[in-house]
Amino acid sequence: MFRRTLLALAALVCIVPLAAPAQDAQHPVNTLGAPADHVAIRGYDPVAYFREGGPRQGKPEFAAQHAGATWWFASAEDKALFEADPEKYMPAFGGFCAYGTSRGYLVKIEPEAWSIVDGRLYLNYDLGVRDTWAKDPKGYIDQANANWPRLDQGDIK
Repeated sequence: MFRRTLLALAALVCIVPLAAPAQDAQHPVNTLGAPADHVAIRGYDPVAYFREGGPRQGKPEFAAQHAGATWWFASAEDKALFEADPEKYMPAFGGFCAYGTSRGYLVKIEPEAWSIVDGRLYLNYDLGVRDTWAKDPKGYIDQANANWPRLDQGDIK
């Protein structure tokens, strides 16, 4: 009996990691307004926001696949940094507007409308929305975190 229980637990431990990507698959990555099919955040380099302090257009020759989308980078070095730790550099909420996510929908972003809060990149619809976001980023992050688990492709506007 003990051996059978132990084997069942071991099988469960092996299955759980395989199930995790399916949960992530429900969350789309923002490819709205992309310069090519399935390119995330309009082709901008997510690493550049951290390293260069702002947006920088990526290049197709420095592309990487992650989370069902193609990510472009401005340099081979930025690409390597992303591939080593994509969760560190990926924008919150799949790269959709963080304010929109806090309101319960997924919309495009303007690469120049951004902020980094507690080491995480947040993108916004435009500079006016970013100004609204900047009045209470922690509150909007809390609201967006509450909405994000239930949002999927059907919530893209």
